[in-house]
Amino acid sequence: MMTKAVGEYVDVNGINTFYIKKGAGTPIVMIHGGSPGACARVNFGANIDFLADAGYTVHAYDQPGYGRSDAPEDYSLEYRVGHAHGFLKAMGIQRCILMGNSQGSYIAARLALELPGVEKMVLASSGTLAPAGSPEAEKLAAEHAEFTGSYEPSLENMRTLSLGTLFDPKRVTEEFVQERYENSIDKAYETQQLRKGTPKPRAVYDELKNLNIPVLLLWGARDTGVALERSLLLFQAIPGAELHIFDRDAHWVQLDKA
Repeated sequence: MMTKAVGEYVDVNGINTFYIKKGAGTPIVMIHGGSPGACARVNFGANIDFLADAGYTVHAYDQPGYGRSDAPEDYSLEYRVGHAHGFLKAMGIQRCILMGNSQGSYIAARLALELPGVEKMVLASSGTLAPAGSPEAEKLAAEHAEFTGSYEPSLENMRTLSLGTLFDPKRVTEEFVQERYENSIDKAYETQQLRKGTPKPRAVYDELKNLNIPVLLLWGARDTGVALERSLLLFQAIPGAELHIFDRDAHWVQLDKA
C-alpha cells in the first residue's frame, strides 16, 4: 500500500523541494533513483509507513527536477549530491540513517563519505556506485539505460517500464502506474531529456574502503539492469558490509519485497 502522507516543501539552495516526513525517532533519509517517474512516493511509498510505525522518522524527498520539486539549472548528478547535502542542512538533520535506491545509492554513499553524522546505510541496486563488471554485465546495463532512456510518457509505456523495473507484476497496480506516470510528464520529462549527456559523477569505488559504518546491500537476482555479479564487487569494496540477495526480485528490491 502506497503511503497517503501528504508531504510538504522546504527551500534547498533555492530549489523548492518536496518531501514526506513521518514518524518519530532516529531519522532515516530515503533517496530515490533516477529513472522516469522516480520520486519519494513512487520509490519508497510502500516503505514509509512501515518504517515510521517501527520507530523512525522518515524523510523521503524529491530530487531537483523529479516529482514535485522544482527543476534546477544544473542537471548533473553532482548537483544532486550537493542538493542532498543541502536537504540535510535545511531539515536540521545532523545524524541519520541513509537509504538509497539505484542512482540514489551513489548519492547516499557520497553523503556517508563526506559527512560525520551518517550512522548506517542501506544501498539497493546501485548501478552507478558498483563497478562495471564483465562485458555481459556492461551489455545488460547499456540495454537497461536504453530501455529507460527511450521512455516517452503514456500510461501504457509506464506500465511496460514498471514491469521491467519490478519482478512481481502484482506490484504494478493501476494506482502505482498512474502515480509514476504523473511524475514522468511535463517538467519531469523535460528534465529527463536535459539530464542526457551530463558529465558522469566521479567514481568513488576506491573510497568505499574508508566507510566505517554498518552498510547493508540489497539486490534482486532478477535485476534486468544491474547484474548480480556487480553486487559482489560492491560488497567486497565495503569493509564489514552485509549483502542480502533476493531471488524473485528485480531493480526496485524495496518494492518487490516491501
